[in-house]
Amino acid sequence: MIKIKPFLIATLLLTGFALPATAQIGEARSNLSVGVNGGVNLNSVSFTPSIKQNSLMGITGGLTARYISEKYFAMICGVQVELNVSQRGWDQLFETVSLDDNGYEVTSKDPSKTYTRKMTYIDIPFLAHLAFGRDRGLQFFVHAGPQISFLISESETIKGITLSNTQKAVYGVKIQNKFDYGIAGGGGVELRTKKAGSFIVEGRYYFALSDFYSTTKKDYFARAAHGTITIKLTYLFDLKK
Repeated sequence: MIKIKPFLIATLLLTGFALPATAQIGEARSNLSVGVNGGVNLNSVSFTPSIKQNSLMGITGGLTARYISEKYFAMICGVQVELNVSQRGWDQLFETVSLDDNGYEVTSKDPSKTYTRKMTYIDIPFLAHLAFGRDRGLQFFVHAGPQISFLISESETIKGITLSNTQKAVYGVKIQNKFDYGIAGGGGVELRTKKAGSFIVEGRYYFALSDFYSTTKKDYFARAAHGTITIKLTYLFDLKK
């Protein structure tokens, strides 16, 4: 219950205020847009105890729908939902220690060892959309809201590893919690045209509130949660203006 409460509170706060109100304060809108998105993920995982990692690159892409409900002065308000296929995971960093010519220890990457876990999810973010700018032309926007995800596949790459206690808790162990949830937020720039649709560049960060490994007192990890930076392009066209 402790982990679910912030997720529910964030859902209400970050999506509720963008829905149409009974008494309109600003200029009412009813603009529905749909389209496609695609981009890259830079992934890492927050582990306790910690594991050193390289950033793992993956791809993401899917469908986007956005509804603009109102305009308050210069602020355009709405909600956005997406259905994406997204690659996450982590690439462990192995290091070796050697001595330089002066007898000092030097730490460097060990190329003889490899461990990479790739995980593919169906992501469904529910985002509040706040934009500033012209109705037709350049707009700046921010997104924030909850996200839920479902693991659909996973794979491992293992090379040259002698198993330690940490590695026994990770390597070869299937993901135990396939349902994932957390908070997503970011911002970007949108070019809205009259006939050709909208072209969007966005940067976003996803912070998982759930753990994909079991994290009870008898388990090795106390935390195992995703953190993902996404750079994406989106194209939308209006169904209803």
